[in-house]
Amino acid sequence: MIRLFKHYIPHAVMLLGLLDFGLLMFASELAWKVRAAQIGMDPGPIDERWVPLIGSAAVVWIAMISVGVYGPYALRSLRFASARLLVAISLGIIALATIDWVLPGDTFWRSTLLYSMGFAVVVLVFDRALLNSFLGSSAFRRRVMVLGAGDRAQRLRELGDRPEAGFAIVSYIAMSEPERRVEEAIPREAIHDLGRFVENLGVSEVVLALQERRNSLPLSDLLRIKTKGVHVNDFSSFLERETGRVDLDTVNPSWLIFSDGFSSGRVFSSAVKRIFDITASIILLLLTFPIIALFAMIVKLDSKGPAFFKQERVGLYGETFHLIKLRSMRTDAEKDGSKWAEENDPRITRVGRFIRKVRIDELPQTWSVLKGEMSFVGPRPEVPKFVDDLQEQIPFYQERHMVKPGITGWAQINYPYGASIEDSRKKLEYDLYYAKNYTPFLDLVILLQTVRVILWPEGAR
Repeated sequence: MIRLFKHYIPHAVMLLGLLDFGLLMFASELAWKVRAAQIGMDPGPIDERWVPLIGSAAVVWIAMISVGVYGPYALRSLRFASARLLVAISLGIIALATIDWVLPGDTFWRSTLLYSMGFAVVVLVFDRALLNSFLGSSAFRRRVMVLGAGDRAQRLRELGDRPEAGFAIVSYIAMSEPERRVEEAIPREAIHDLGRFVENLGVSEVVLALQERRNSLPLSDLLRIKTKGVHVNDFSSFLERETGRVDLDTVNPSWLIFSDGFSSGRVFSSAVKRIFDITASIILLLLTFPIIALFAMIVKLDSKGPAFFKQERVGLYGETFHLIKLRSMRTDAEKDGSKWAEENDPRITRVGRFIRKVRIDELPQTWSVLKGEMSFVGPRPEVPKFVDDLQEQIPFYQERHMVKPGITGWAQINYPYGASIEDSRKKLEYDLYYAKNYTPFLDLVILLQTVRVILWPEGAR
């Protein structure tokens, strides 16, 4: 994987993304030449239009990222990828037409957009059809050797067996473990020179999957492996990188303290984040005020009670604030106290079901962002009662309050809506990853991917 601003991106995704960008520029150039030939005009040299070519490719490429074209399923399924590509290219072309209307002239050649769309669909689908088999092969996967044959090694095997895995386990080495879960593991004593063994297998990374590491680490072997240029990683760090979450079953306080993350560089990131929050919230409030006002009236007409719902939530450093949303439930929804939302929850009104699905009920929270109580990106704020219960049952739960809560977040785009202790535990693993690694780049990725969640709201309740 490639680490970009503390966030890991698979090599296959990076290579495919760069190839797609080049193909989008090719589609735009081809569209320009076809259109020029159609009207009998000299297309001119390509160096005179490199800005529109790069700009048009960038707009469509951002739309592709937003709708999940580079997600694991899109990389493995041509049918899935084609559907996402059609949506992404359509959104990109609409955005280009809008920009050309706002900034008329030679911005993005509106007359060629239809041709660009057709050519882009053809070249990108053909590209996926050609590369689909390679993306799932070992050519793009790192070769990993696992030290250990117990429960942790078994977890790595299950992770590596997934189609979207970016690594392939080539060997397991059984150490002095009381219980062996991986039967095919080679006993350490059967290997004379572990460094040479790693070299012969072409291993690029060794992962320590030992339950108990005291007096069981082959330090001399690991040092020899490290000096040969092979990366050595511990189990928790490997899982964090491969899954985008902090594994609560294996992490401990010392790992959080000594691992990379929670750095002082976030002072700059926080300043950039706040400037973005203020600017974007003002613009969004101005643009969405008519929508909020319209649905506030519809909510009022649909059911008895106020149009807006106000509730106490826990924010930064455990401080409480009042969250405002468009009301989507009956006014007596919490007469017996706060409780998790359920699938097909009877407390949700007719209009409430719709505004939850398209996330319109979230728009008034922009006011909390402007006031500084929330951010656009961060862990979802919970009610104090839930927080008190979850802190008692889930380790490190209070650490999620080290960053501002958000309207969208890393957990929201990676995990479906949850309404149980176990769901909260899984979402906390993603929240901890965000709190530990957040940068403006990760915020941008989350904001773009939120479009996918809105278009395909599998987890909305």
